[in-house]
Amino acid sequence: MKNKLNEILEALLLSASRPINIDEMVKVFDDPKPSKDDIRSALNQLDEDCIERGIELKQVASGYRLQVKQNLSAYVAKLWEERPQKFSKATLETLSLIAYKQPITRGEIEEIRGVTVGTQLMRGLMERGWVKIIGQRDVPGRPSLYATTKEFLDYFGLQHLRELPELPSLPDLNSLELQLPIEEPESKDNPQALS
Repeated sequence: MKNKLNEILEALLLSASRPINIDEMVKVFDDPKPSKDDIRSALNQLDEDCIERGIELKQVASGYRLQVKQNLSAYVAKLWEERPQKFSKATLETLSLIAYKQPITRGEIEEIRGVTVGTQLMRGLMERGWVKIIGQRDVPGRPSLYATTKEFLDYFGLQHLRELPELPSLPDLNSLELQLPIEEPESKDNPQALS
């Protein structure tokens, strides 16, 4: 039965168009259903079986998926004529701010970026399912608070936000004392300035 369980889970993960969690895996079986521990054990075996293969078992926020190993993705990409979508600098900056500073308002994003954040940009991130409104800030105007979603984590291959790369420590610009050499302007009253 153990080999059959492994085969079924592999087939489920290969055919799924999205990550599958353990509860969903249990539901596909007739009684007697395998336990969650049996499924975890089978997933561990599947992960080990993939070590010498071109695919890997990846756990993301929404569950598990089988995917092409990262170091082989350039080869697989040649099968598709369309190129991966490129994101604008504004989109990437906005998405990064939401991921690292969430929950955050659009006004706070604009203040940090120094430019207006367009409605289309925010709508695009929400339509992709990467960002959602989780409430309103309790200030005048009650601006919406934005945060990332499980779909964001899944797309970028993360289980948790803590897996985001560390930000380099940047000095607080307000606390910096710029040490610029300032020369006194030469004036007509200064006799050395005339020589």
